[in-house]
Amino acid sequence: MAHSVQRADDADDPIMLELVDENGATIGTAEKLSAHQEPGRLHRAFSVFLFDEKGRLLLQRRALSKYHSPGVWSNTCCGHPYPGETPFAAAARRVGEELGLAPAVLGEAGTVSYRHPDPASGLVEHEYNHLFVGLVRDEPRPDPDEVEEVSYVTPGELTDLRAEATFSAWFTTVLDAARPAVRELTDDRNGW
Repeated sequence: MAHSVQRADDADDPIMLELVDENGATIGTAEKLSAHQEPGRLHRAFSVFLFDEKGRLLLQRRALSKYHSPGVWSNTCCGHPYPGETPFAAAARRVGEELGLAPAVLGEAGTVSYRHPDPASGLVEHEYNHLFVGLVRDEPRPDPDEVEEVSYVTPGELTDLRAEATFSAWFTTVLDAARPAVRELTDDRNGW
């Protein structure tokens, strides 16, 4: 069945998200900011974990100008499909937009639902999140409006970074849910 994709065509149009039920079935749409305001409305999202050929995870630190979770470290890329857009297409699109990359491999890694309030912003991440893992061979070319900096890390380096830096509220939940697919993708190099 074909779906039309609804997206904002210019900066003045609101960005719309798909609202879903607890099984991930679409039940409507909501403007992005309103979906993230307390108490949070369950909506479709995606999270991407890309690895280099050495089995290191590509992290990004979110741009300081972002209204939600600015300046915190997080997984390679995350976001929301436009209504009618598949999570896979949205994930590939946003990796290109945020990091200037096209993954060499990108595969589904399951879904996870969560509700994480962000005390710093007062916003709520209440998401039905589609997870993707993949490989990247090119160097990132981050869009400075989206990404402050990037870093490739081993599990040990990730542990060290988490001890000294702030990470997104959702990071641990999505990484833990994606770990089986990450281990398969990386042949469990580095002990993911």
